[in-house]
Amino acid sequence: MILIIFMSLILSGCVEYNLGINFHDSNNAEWVQHIRIAENLTSFSSDYLQEWFNVLSRRVSNIGGSTKYISPGELMVKIPFTHGQELEEKLANFYPRSLQTSLHEPINITSNITLKENNFLFLSRNNLIYQLDLRSLAGVVAQQNSSNTTQISLFNIDFTLKTPWGIKNINSTAKPLPPETNNRQITWQMQLGELNQINVVFWLPNMLSIGTLMIIILVWYGYYLKYSRSNTPKQG
Repeated sequence: MILIIFMSLILSGCVEYNLGINFHDSNNAEWVQHIRIAENLTSFSSDYLQEWFNVLSRRVSNIGGSTKYISPGELMVKIPFTHGQELEEKLANFYPRSLQTSLHEPINITSNITLKENNFLFLSRNNLIYQLDLRSLAGVVAQQNSSNTTQISLFNIDFTLKTPWGIKNINSTAKPLPPETNNRQITWQMQLGELNQINVVFWLPNMLSIGTLMIIILVWYGYYLKYSRSNTPKQG
């Protein structure tokens, strides 16, 4: 039932689906999912929409995340993680592998994310590869409405990456997604009916190593002050 609700909302149009990751440092980040449903659609199917949001909230809670209801048709999801493997495991538990509609046809909206981390003492080099397969979704839209171009334009999904420093966008596909850069974040508009892939490299500060260094410096400085004072000759 929940998957049917999800597909019905998409096929009705007027849905904004914002995905992204906010990186603060190499050990502190969060996956963000922001869902906005048009007001006219919210009033038409408020009970089903609330049921869908409740299911998402329970899934998020099971993997240590949180949800915030901004309005009856707007939900913010945040899933914290500390390293790439944790991110991959949490998203694998949060998202279903495939969707099934009332048409009894598989809607293979699949996603795959890989975060490779290489630590260099005080810095961490990260390679994020995110793949979102929306090829089968365009076919369903076409079956439901011959003017599927209008329907597709009403369903917007994008992916935003925020980091403390710069981001290098690697075009590893034959049809790369054109990104939009704004200060320390970069956004890609996903294309329905396409296999979307993002491949980026970015650097993060390793706060654990930096914190350890600061503690060592403070301890060394404390010993230095202690022994320098004890070795000072007394006058008189």
